[in-house]
Amino acid sequence: MDSYLLDPLAALGRAAFAVCRTVGGVALFALDALSHLVRPPFYGRLFWRAFVEIAWFSLPVVALTAVFTGMVLALQSYTGFARFNAQSAIASVVVISLTRELGPVLAALMVSGRIGASFAAEIGTMRVTDQIDALSTLSTNPMKYLVTPRLLAAVIALPLLVLVADILGVMGGWLIGTYKLGFVSAAYLHSTFDVLQVQDVVSGLVKAAVFGFVIALMGTWCGYTSKGGAQGVGGATTTAVVASSILILALDYVLTEAFFAR
Repeated sequence: MDSYLLDPLAALGRAAFAVCRTVGGVALFALDALSHLVRPPFYGRLFWRAFVEIAWFSLPVVALTAVFTGMVLALQSYTGFARFNAQSAIASVVVISLTRELGPVLAALMVSGRIGASFAAEIGTMRVTDQIDALSTLSTNPMKYLVTPRLLAAVIALPLLVLVADILGVMGGWLIGTYKLGFVSAAYLHSTFDVLQVQDVVSGLVKAAVFGFVIALMGTWCGYTSKGGAQGVGGATTTAVVASSILILALDYVLTEAFFAR
């Protein structure tokens, strides 16, 4: 009888300790990586390669996502607002939704699926094939060489991607509004810029920087701590994408509460 009561509590305790150990490990990993930003040497070539991989090669998928999101948002808003004769608010809803929430979140989720998995797979392969140990043997700090450039590149690249996504998403809404829903182009654009505030754009860019850090952190950490050969690398890749996606959605709420709660 005692075992029926104690076994679930023991399993719960083990799970709680595992979560605390993981959170502590990720936090120490992040602090170690950030500490190398202010200590030489800095591998500029690796930073630039990671920046191009994140910003340039992720641009097509982010751009397509933003355009179609703006188009769908305009259509759905029209369907709902037409019941209350509030079609004039469509431009406002599209631009605010994209700059505050949909632009940063959707861009981050797209980049997470592409870049987070790439970082985890690349570094995980280096871990299981002992290439990271070889870097240490060659007097090269693996954190400074593999992790820090990727973190910095993601923090800088993702706000740029989100800025492009905001512009293209608003353009998608404008296309649907003017060519399908019958809005006057000048009136639609006037409504868009009249309601848009600096805080809306800035909050989205701050979110993007935080999301970029989370994506790079989880991708590099999962790869860096992977073990167990090819199967371990596959598990690390999956964990990186899932964990970063969940953290993006959770942090989106936290940051929204910080920016817009009254």
